[in-house]
Amino acid sequence: MPKKILVLGRDGQLGFELRRSLAPLGNVVAVGKSGCDLTYPLQLARLVRREKPDVIVNAAALTSIERAEEDVVRAMRINGEAAGELAALGASRGALIVHYSSDYVFDGAKPGAYVETDEPAPLNAYGRSKLAGERAVQALNPAHLVFRTSWIYGVFGNCFLKSILMALRQPEPLRVVSDQRGAPTGAAFIADVTALAVARYLSERAGFPFGLYHLAAAGHATWHEYACFVAGQARTAGLPVTLTPADIRPVTSSQYPSTARRPLNSCLDTGLLERQFGIHAPPWQEGVRHALAAIAGSRNLA
Repeated sequence: MPKKILVLGRDGQLGFELRRSLAPLGNVVAVGKSGCDLTYPLQLARLVRREKPDVIVNAAALTSIERAEEDVVRAMRINGEAAGELAALGASRGALIVHYSSDYVFDGAKPGAYVETDEPAPLNAYGRSKLAGERAVQALNPAHLVFRTSWIYGVFGNCFLKSILMALRQPEPLRVVSDQRGAPTGAAFIADVTALAVARYLSERAGFPFGLYHLAAAGHATWHEYACFVAGQARTAGLPVTLTPADIRPVTSSQYPSTARRPLNSCLDTGLLERQFGIHAPPWQEGVRHALAAIAGSRNLA
């Protein structure tokens, strides 16, 4: 009998890719907000009781840094409390819980890449809510995988990559932050790694390496370097852009005011993931090129 995999957050950029990557592993049931609102605990309980999943993959989250700062209670409910409730519901039926956290659990003060054992110190409400979620999952279900991710982008949904592509079509020069550093990481790569880990769990549960892992592309860049790379590659991919990398001006975080503070260093060390699962993280540039080619291809098909 095929295993059942329950995916929450089907309408996000990660949920979209998870539906693809997990499909060969069993019966995937993917729900969005209309199917289960994470602000209501009873809906979560009814969903898990009805579907009886062997694996729960929680890709649902409040991801806007500004909205989290403006509505701390909602951010903590969706990113923190609901994650713990899903983990407990999974534990009650012996199901694996896969949950996604964020590089924003760190304050960015470390000079090098963060490892899993570094002490979190979030700077904003979003980071605090994600830290609460990962800790709840770890505490309430021993069969867990928590993936801390970094600067997620995808072909589907809203992200920095697509915002930059839109901005590059305008005539005015851009101002992009140049003192925050991280690894742009594709939703497709995260979904593929998730599928590899879930496949291993379903085939060899004895000795499975549950735990917390950093999951990001290799290398790093500032937001400004990232935007310049997108500008250069967009032309190569045949996407309509007006601006060139020379039209993108670097600015500091202090020159780009925001309602929430952000870490200057969001780099994550993925060595533990590589050692435990044999996962090779490709350079961030490779994933961005693939995403741009996919976006260009979808335009050509339209």
